[in-house]
Amino acid sequence: MECKIAFFGTKPYDEVSFNRANEQYGFDIRYYKGHLNKNNLVLTQGVDVVCIFVNDTADASIIDNLAANQVKLLALRCAGFNNVDLRSAQGKIRVVRVPAYSPHAVAEFALTLMLTLNRKVHRAYWRTRDGNFALHGLMGFDMYGKTAGIIGTGKIAKILVRILKGLGMDVLGYDPYPDEKFALESGMNYVSLEELYAKSDIISLHCPLTEDTRYMINRHSIGQMKEGVMLINTGRGQLIHTNDLIEGLKSKRIGSAGLDVYEEEANYFYEDKSDKIMDDDVLARLLSFNNVVLTSHQGFFTSEALENIAETTLRNIHDYMNGLPLENEVKYVR
Repeated sequence: MECKIAFFGTKPYDEVSFNRANEQYGFDIRYYKGHLNKNNLVLTQGVDVVCIFVNDTADASIIDNLAANQVKLLALRCAGFNNVDLRSAQGKIRVVRVPAYSPHAVAEFALTLMLTLNRKVHRAYWRTRDGNFALHGLMGFDMYGKTAGIIGTGKIAKILVRILKGLGMDVLGYDPYPDEKFALESGMNYVSLEELYAKSDIISLHCPLTEDTRYMINRHSIGQMKEGVMLINTGRGQLIHTNDLIEGLKSKRIGSAGLDVYEEEANYFYEDKSDKIMDDDVLARLLSFNNVVLTSHQGFFTSEALENIAETTLRNIHDYMNGLPLENEVKYVR
């Protein structure tokens, strides 16, 4: 069965991985660089499937227009689905995602941010390039024996827990749906959020973005944290209230922050803005801190992950077009 797919927000590496994966399916794929929005909905006319990524938006208006254009399936080539209005999609268009393209990639990147911040690798790199080999200001701490707090204990977090336990760290976890079997096997202890905040030297966020978790890191929660805590976010930008984070950095309650996401990232991340003046004052302020490492949502970005994303996305589409059960369907839950 012929299937036409419109891809939005694509980069050259997307085309390479999806063209390779499409050799076994033969879908008619059209790639568009722009994000899906109300101004380019005309590109969805005459296609069966629309495929989007994390910074594309599928709100109620977009969903209605896709349905009017007789789009049958919205395929997310990512795990998160907070950018889709699932309530509006209900009964109009089915939604699928890629739930686990490479949990190892993101877990390893979270560790990368921790080690970079702790040992000041980013600062040492720029110093030595300028011929400055002084060690003043570069002191870190042994991670062995320290306490890491992991918020959300899904697939990515579980891999990270095992990595951190391998470094000799004590690991505390918080999850509204705790996996006690995993905790027993790994040596992690589930605690309340309040206890996790109070005892953790490093806090790493691995929970989905929901109405319950939006801005969970705010002035109040930061006030409960151990002074000098390291905060890591490889999840979603809106888990953190950025202005409150900045205040926490200024007061030194937060000793350092490793951010692979940002709450207003859509206009910047995955784009080259180096020849333009930054008009986001909050982002500019974050970048001014020498104890903040901010990366461009690249935690997933490994060759294995791109291969898995392409394969799972196209398999989701194949299953839909052939009337098979949708293993990775996302549905609205009241």
